Amino acid sequence: MFSPEKVGTDGGSPFPAAIDGDVTGIYGGLQQPSVSIPSDITRLTGITDDMVAGELIDMAAIQALIEPADLLIAHNAGLDRPFCEAFSHPFSGKAWACSNSEIDWSSRGYEGTKLGYLIGQAGYFHEGHRAVDDCFALLEVLARDVDESACSAFAELYEASQRSRVHIFAENSPFDMKDHLKARGYCWSDGSDGRPKSWWIEVGEDALDGELRYIRAEIYRYSYADPPIKRLTAFDRFRV
Repeated sequence: MFSPEKVGTDGGSPFPAAIDGDVTGIYGGLQQPSVSIPSDITRLTGITDDMVAGELIDMAAIQALIEPADLLIAHNAGLDRPFCEAFSHPFSGKAWACSNSEIDWSSRGYEGTKLGYLIGQAGYFHEGHRAVDDCFALLEVLARDVDESACSAFAELYEASQRSRVHIFAENSPFDMKDHLKARGYCWSDGSDGRPKSWWIEVGEDALDGELRYIRAEIYRYSYADPPIKRLTAFDRFRV
């Protein structure tokens, strides 16, 4: 598991956790950046240039924690995974899960998905924006079992990570359908990130057939339209 917020700002703290919640290792570290820490980041985290001077992340310790892990969890995996993979190769080739986007927090009574909201509404207090503290605080929320009839947030996240997701690309869709696609939840890709230049959406396997029926009937208006799709597992998701 990795720092839920801004792993690149104040160092990471991965600790693989077994499915029963046992913490098997902890690491927290700092690394001197190539530029001075902005004042607003210092105000947020309390970390100063003097604190990081000469500091380096212990990559041997990081690798020792990552190698046996089956699943890496971040609270913003779409940001953290690309950063971590660019930072060091041990992060590549691992399954990732996002505790922000892969848990239905609203159904659990939470008003937001930011880490501070979740911790506060769960009734916990912690020293925010410090990697190790953020990780432990998130783990407490994930393991919290309020309703005995429902699974924990951690169990929901784990189950979500085991299911594949599908990207549907509405290539060559009519230009005048763009507002309909946007309202439906599609995002525009200009092709610079390796995706087709098109509107696209991510859905679960169980929603794939229904979404294809919609796009054929309402967007292409052609029953044999065959938009490209790409299936993703936890090994692929949240990459750039």
